[in-house]
Amino acid sequence: MSWNNQGSGGGGPWGGGPKGQWPPSSGGGGGSATPPNIEEILRRSQDKLKRFLPGGFGSGRSIALLIVGLVALWLMSGLYRVQPDEQGVELLFGKWDGVITESGLHWRWPAPIGEVQTPKVTVINRVNIGFQDSSDLGGRVSGSRDVPRESLMLTGDQNIADVDFTVQWRIINAGNYLFNIRDPEATVKLVAESVMREVVGQTKLDDLITTAREQVQGQARVLLQQVLDGYGAGIGIERIQLQLTSPPPPVIDAFNDVQRARQDKERLQNEAEAYQNRIVPTARGEAASVIEEATAYKERVTKEAEGEGARFKEIYQSYLIAPDITRRRLYIETLRDVLKEANKVIIDEGAEGGQGVVPYLPLNEINRNRNTDSGGQ
Repeated sequence: MSWNNQGSGGGGPWGGGPKGQWPPSSGGGGGSATPPNIEEILRRSQDKLKRFLPGGFGSGRSIALLIVGLVALWLMSGLYRVQPDEQGVELLFGKWDGVITESGLHWRWPAPIGEVQTPKVTVINRVNIGFQDSSDLGGRVSGSRDVPRESLMLTGDQNIADVDFTVQWRIINAGNYLFNIRDPEATVKLVAESVMREVVGQTKLDDLITTAREQVQGQARVLLQQVLDGYGAGIGIERIQLQLTSPPPPVIDAFNDVQRARQDKERLQNEAEAYQNRIVPTARGEAASVIEEATAYKERVTKEAEGEGARFKEIYQSYLIAPDITRRRLYIETLRDVLKEANKVIIDEGAEGGQGVVPYLPLNEINRNRNTDSGGQ
């Protein structure tokens, strides 16, 4: 198509003047600037395009250049960026070939041949089991609501426990996370509930409530991670936190009574052990003292018996040598032993003018009484 700028006056599209120009200004001298000639601009643009494509739009070279340009633009559309908190998963014809790209600028086949998905891998996700809070309820209510069908579990000692806990997890392999499991959050929740029931089923209720909380959390986390790894879920368990471990509300009063009874039992047992620790050593000391006294008495009696036996043998030898003297000496010694402790009264039957009683000074009795008085004080 060619443009013709020649023509007679009045033939332009706006009339009155040369074709393709604005009417001249009615003012003299410094009138307003003449507006650009649109037909001239279009003509110049067409000439430049003809110089770039000598053969015109319909030539083979023009078509080839146009195709090359379109292909280059299509290939450039395959560039994509992965942020530091993401992993890139490249798809070829909708299939993941195992390639995961880290943060930075990458290229993959453009659509519709290729596709890329970039899920967040540093975000810590949270799943509540046994209860629902405001985040689970969409922020419609405040506080939390118990879910008995999830929280009631059977313990190792055949009791029922109300267990609420939270699972924190994140993506560690974006490809496995996207294509190996259909609903990751529901999978984590169901597997975590099953794992916790298994661990609680091996734990006593008292231990679960008091001393075994950390142990239960650790065992459940390890077992849950093993199950998810077996699924190839691409999920890493960061933490399992027990929120509530208690008996069910209908029996909690009875359970508290049992706990108080156990505390009373432990208190009484401790008091009994303290009494035992105080009494037993005393009894053992007294028993040892009695044993020592009996042993000493035994030794004394034995020695006295041996001495009496030896003395008897000596007397017997003396008796064999001098029977009369020995017999008289034994008689006198026996009277001495018998009469020394008795009160004595001497009577003289030949005394005249009296009753026959001989007065004397009882020095032995005085000395004995004095010794008795001093020993009693």
